[in-house]
Amino acid sequence: MTTPATSPGHADLVARAQVLVPKLRERASRTEELRRIPDDTLADLHASGLFRMLQPKRVGGSELSYEAIVELTAIIGRGCGSTAWVLANLANHHWMLALWPRDAQDEIWGPSADALVGSALMFPAGHAQRDGHGFRLSGHWKFSSGIDACDWCMLGGIVHSAEGELPEYYVFLVPKADYRIIDTWHVAGLRGTGSKDVELADIFIPAHRALSVNRMKGGVGAGGETAALYQLPVFDMFPYVVAGAALGIAQGALEVFSEDIRHRITAYSTTLLADYATTQARLGHAAAAVAGAGRILTGNCREAMAIAAGRAVPSREEKIRLRRDGAYAAHLCTEAVDLLFGAGGGEFLYNQQAIQRSFRDIHAANSHYALAWDIATTMAGKSLLGIAADLPTL
Repeated sequence: MTTPATSPGHADLVARAQVLVPKLRERASRTEELRRIPDDTLADLHASGLFRMLQPKRVGGSELSYEAIVELTAIIGRGCGSTAWVLANLANHHWMLALWPRDAQDEIWGPSADALVGSALMFPAGHAQRDGHGFRLSGHWKFSSGIDACDWCMLGGIVHSAEGELPEYYVFLVPKADYRIIDTWHVAGLRGTGSKDVELADIFIPAHRALSVNRMKGGVGAGGETAALYQLPVFDMFPYVVAGAALGIAQGALEVFSEDIRHRITAYSTTLLADYATTQARLGHAAAAVAGAGRILTGNCREAMAIAAGRAVPSREEKIRLRRDGAYAAHLCTEAVDLLFGAGGGEFLYNQQAIQRSFRDIHAANSHYALAWDIATTMAGKSLLGIAADLPTL
């Protein structure tokens, strides 16, 4: 792995991400065939410093403002949705690790600040019991994106307490040697993310590698980082991580569609597809949806940063709005890709057409719990009606 000699700033990372877009488009088919991120792409992402965009400066990270994960992931997503998805998740784990006790951070970043950490945060999938100065953890988790490239994994689990006490939700840091990767990733969209299953049985987790979800809801974390970036609520900001990939997929679809349609003659006439008013209207509608989604995502990230800079934690209502708006932005991106895909006719069904990959990838992205529109709107509706949302991570 290559560590940048100095931490690149925002402008440098934007330029480096833009340089990668043509390469990633060329590799998109191979990425799907491999069902994981190719080694040369991983090397490019490491060399660029993009994985470390939110990592603390004290360990050589760039420590950018949180909206950077939306912007930089979206740039990469214009080239390859799967690569963007993995980048966003693994870069976000560098940010999350800063909330852990320093002992845990040093255990991972001490040997290499480039070390990648995966995750699988389906809490009911993990079962833990307290054991002296730690826990014993077992479970089987799905959807661990980019796990093949990782040396560690953050695994969600429920700590079972004494009878009559409420269970506690925790996230555990587990080294690669302690879990097994199970290749289940045969899917329709985001095929290159390698989002495989992870399994372990009765593994001891020392206390410094276990973090209560309550310590991840906003405010200064166990690691003591006082910068506003590290006081954001983890689970309420997560929709912006994966929605950044959706934004990039939609932006890339707009670019490819606009270029393709300029020159394409319809199969059953001699008319340019671009001359149809319906094509023009769909393109205009899609562009508005994508632009609106981008403004929602970056604007809300900046608002959350401003709240954190004031040493405050978003209210419960603000947290629900953050989750709703992140899902809505992804919903807009999906609407845009659907409009473009529908305008292309049968030509867009061929595997060599990038738009069909965008169509599959955007729908795969929106199947994620954090972006599921029905779930987000139901939670928002409950809040407006004064009905409490039963969410341990809120």
